[in-house]
Amino acid sequence: MGAFYTLITIFILFFGLIFFIIFIRMFRVLNEYERGLIFRLGKFSQIKGPGLIILLPILDKMVKISLRTLAIDVPSQDIITRDNVSVKVNAVVYLRVANPEKAIIQVEDYLYASSLVSQTTLRSVLGQSDLDELLSHRDMINAKLKEIIDRETEPWGIQVMNVELKNVDLPQELIRAMGRQAEAERDKRAKIINSEGEFLSATKLSEAARILGGNSNAMQLRYLQVMTEIAAEKTSTMIIPLPMEIMKYFTNMNTKIEKEANK
Repeated sequence: MGAFYTLITIFILFFGLIFFIIFIRMFRVLNEYERGLIFRLGKFSQIKGPGLIILLPILDKMVKISLRTLAIDVPSQDIITRDNVSVKVNAVVYLRVANPEKAIIQVEDYLYASSLVSQTTLRSVLGQSDLDELLSHRDMINAKLKEIIDRETEPWGIQVMNVELKNVDLPQELIRAMGRQAEAERDKRAKIINSEGEFLSATKLSEAARILGGNSNAMQLRYLQVMTEIAAEKTSTMIIPLPMEIMKYFTNMNTKIEKEANK
């Protein structure tokens, strides 16, 4: 008789423990950024959360999903651009769940599916772009990638927040060629600037010579100024100044000889 009571006690304790576990599992707490999809007998019932959630034992099953922004690292993709340049490009996609019901029911694993869509879209879009566009117009390419990926993932309840290209790995031969091109461009600009400087210098010298040639006093003052500058350098150069009248005499003689030779 004692064994019978002992067995009854064990059964009561066992079922009491099971009831206690079921009672505890009826209550769930969801954080502010979480939502719970309730499936009653396998059928979608409703979305609950955040806060305290009460589930019907055995009948209800809850699937939690986060509404926070997630970052998906798109692996490096081997891409041939429109101008037949082979590059490796990786990117990062920022997305969030906008519709928890679609994200759970319409697709098995929305993160994995979104990652695959991002990879295929990255290869497709960059394959239609030139290398110069890829390097200098990233904002435009990022916007195009975001638009296409968002359109593809919208039926799954996923909203793409942003897409950013991270690294563009170029072949070493192409990097050296681009370096030579940049160096040639700098040499070209330097020569153009130097030529423009020579042209301006020659123009100003021509104007100065015309002004000095038209006024003898200005020529005399310039002559004295040059002598002063040379004397201020404290060198061993010997300067013998000549009057401007002597210079004029030789100039007039030279002009007279040229006129006679032309006759």
